[in-house]
Amino acid sequence: MKIPVYTGPVPYLTTEQMVEVDRAMIEDFRIELVQMMENAGRNLAHLARVRFLGGQPAGRRIAVLAGSGGNGGGALVCARRLHNWGAAVQVFVTRPAERFTPVPAHQLDILRRMNIPVEIAGPDFDAPPPELIIDGIIGYSLQGNPRGSAAALIEWANRQAAPVLALDAPSGVDTTSGVAHTPAIRAEATMTLALPKEGLRAPGVASHVGQLYLADISVPPQLYAEPALALQVGHIFAQSDIVQIGEGRK
Repeated sequence: MKIPVYTGPVPYLTTEQMVEVDRAMIEDFRIELVQMMENAGRNLAHLARVRFLGGQPAGRRIAVLAGSGGNGGGALVCARRLHNWGAAVQVFVTRPAERFTPVPAHQLDILRRMNIPVEIAGPDFDAPPPELIIDGIIGYSLQGNPRGSAAALIEWANRQAAPVLALDAPSGVDTTSGVAHTPAIRAEATMTLALPKEGLRAPGVASHVGQLYLADISVPPQLYAEPALALQVGHIFAQSDIVQIGEGRK
C-alpha cells in the first residue's frame, strides 16, 4: 500500500495550540489519551511497515526509543504491533517504569507482559545496529537541550546507518520555533499527529524532519472550529489514515 500525497490546504499548529487540542479531546469530547495513543502507535507501525520494511516486518531488527510521556507511549504501541507482526523489536527507554506518566506506564507494562525486551538507557548507551529506529523520545514537551539518557539515545541514533522514523517531531526539535537543540534526531521521515506543527516547516529544519507524514488520531473537525483555535480543517484523512505532506528532506 502506498501512502497518498495530500495536496489540499493543511493548517499548522503551534505547541500551545496542540496542547489545546489534547485538552479539548480529553475534557470536551471525552476521547481519552489511551485512545489517541493507540491511534498514533498503530499508524506509526503501519508507516514503518510500508515506508521502511517493504511490507514485510517479520524478522527485521527494530530499535524503539521511548521517553516516559505521551510521545514514548505512542512509540511503545508501535513496538507492540511490530512485534505482533514478527519483527525483532528491542525497546530502549529513558527512565524506569515507576517514573513514567500513567498511560505510557500502562503501555510499558503490556510490553513487559509480552516479554518484549526493554532496557533502560544510561549515559553511555550503546546497542547492536538495527535496521530501523523508531524515535519516540521527546514530543512537543521539549524544553531546551535534551539531557541524560534522552541525549544518549539521540546521539546513538544519529550514529547509526539505519533510517530513523520520528513520531510527531524529531526529538530535540522545538515544535513551534523549529530550533534544533543539541542533540536532535536526524530523521529519514517524521509522522506528525492531528495537524503538523509550525516548527516542522521552519527554515533549515528539513534535514531533521525528513519526509513529513501526517496521521489521524480522530480529532473531531468541530474541535478545530471552536473559538480557542478557530481553524477550518478539511477531510484530510478521507482516503487514508496517513498522508504525505511537505517536500521532504533538503
